[in-house]
Amino acid sequence: MTDSFDVIVIGAGPGGYVAAIRCAQLGLSTACIDNLINHKGDPALGGTCLNVGCIPSKALLDSSEQYHRLVHRFPAHGIKAKGVSMDVPTMQNRKESIVEGLTSGIAQLFKANKVTSIHGFGRLTMDNTVNVIDESGQIMRTLVGRDIILAPGSTPAHLPKIPFDHEFVLDSTGALNLENVPKRLGIIGAGVIGLELGSVWNRLGSEVTLLEALDDFLPVADHQVAREARRQFTKQGLDIRLGAAVSKLSKSKNGLRVHFLQKDADDSVEVDRVVVAIGRRPATDGVISADSGVGTDSRGFIVVDDECRTNVPNVWAIGDAVRGPMLAHKSSEEGMAVAERIAGGKAHVDFNCVPWVIYTSPEIAWVGRTENELKAAGHDIRTGSFPFAATGRARAMEEPVGFVKMVADAKTDRLLGVHMIGPHVSELINECVLAMEYQASSEDLARTIHAHPSLSEAVHEAALAVDRRAIHKVN
Repeated sequence: MTDSFDVIVIGAGPGGYVAAIRCAQLGLSTACIDNLINHKGDPALGGTCLNVGCIPSKALLDSSEQYHRLVHRFPAHGIKAKGVSMDVPTMQNRKESIVEGLTSGIAQLFKANKVTSIHGFGRLTMDNTVNVIDESGQIMRTLVGRDIILAPGSTPAHLPKIPFDHEFVLDSTGALNLENVPKRLGIIGAGVIGLELGSVWNRLGSEVTLLEALDDFLPVADHQVAREARRQFTKQGLDIRLGAAVSKLSKSKNGLRVHFLQKDADDSVEVDRVVVAIGRRPATDGVISADSGVGTDSRGFIVVDDECRTNVPNVWAIGDAVRGPMLAHKSSEEGMAVAERIAGGKAHVDFNCVPWVIYTSPEIAWVGRTENELKAAGHDIRTGSFPFAATGRARAMEEPVGFVKMVADAKTDRLLGVHMIGPHVSELINECVLAMEYQASSEDLARTIHAHPSLSEAVHEAALAVDRRAIHKVN
């Protein structure tokens, strides 16, 4: 028996489930297929982000930050506590409760919007036909869709010489599920994932060593932000080693020894657990059969145009499996846009205005291009920055670290990028995203009244500083 739908979505992560809901809202009969199983062994919607990525990591980051504040920052407020300890299993239970609440919420949204949710592995074949495959590899069900949206997401990348054993050598999921604080934790990769995971366990008492093969720290971020971030993380106790190319693991008397090459010299570090956090790769294996005709590149990414169309008519692809940053909110916006296009409407996604956030402490956030990128491209620019230490709110919060940096075109003053490191910049960046979406100038932000005292005053002053007229710092 073959079931027919207007739209079939493969994948129920932030791209897939959003696309499915919006398609249904637009009056299209919609099915969404996903094979994720949660820690209880039950089907769960939400993909990597909600189940083993964005949400659980932020839950642990918040718990560990609360503990760190109590021990290290609260005394400055006159708050003293004795015998403080962290119950890691309780912390993990809280995390799972948050995840379950959100994933069950998606199931309710599917039901309310009449999205047909199907558990299984979706594989696209020819003529817009999708086979739903069970765990044994058998076809349970066959669907035909007028339009197909591929949203399979991504999976942790691995090092061939260092396979996961999920006990001592962990991927990001394993690092989120530790029931005890390892005394010594080695993390291969000092990117977004490595820094966030390292921050969690470092705050709880683990000796964390991050081994990064690149010579530059956070090369995707503004160079001044990256420099400040490394300084702050080092002060917190993270041991960040750059240009450290890991070659192998060996067992030692007291744990594991991670061997790496640094500055043409062999070196090693002894740890109790190792987390491989070298990035993610598209989870497209088995999703597209050869006879479907859908093209992929050498790295497994599905090839799409600017509107997320594949080379096969009526087959679309979104999210981590296509070009662009692997960010949940980028996936969701692509899902919304594709739904609108399928329904015959207009859609808009500006990839120049996608915000990035690293949820460490201090937080890091940016939108647009960096100063170095713009200079390399031949742009004539002006910059302005302002430190949080010069704002009353940050000082009152005992978080006077970091700054806001604004980059504008030297002739038109149009904002080209905004880069931040400091308290709650994950929230502050959105004002700048909106400004750039409206093609605002730094003068537009400079002329906008910001509440006092607030952290957002740093944004206002950075805008003033582009024209060398900041009030609360020397220009």
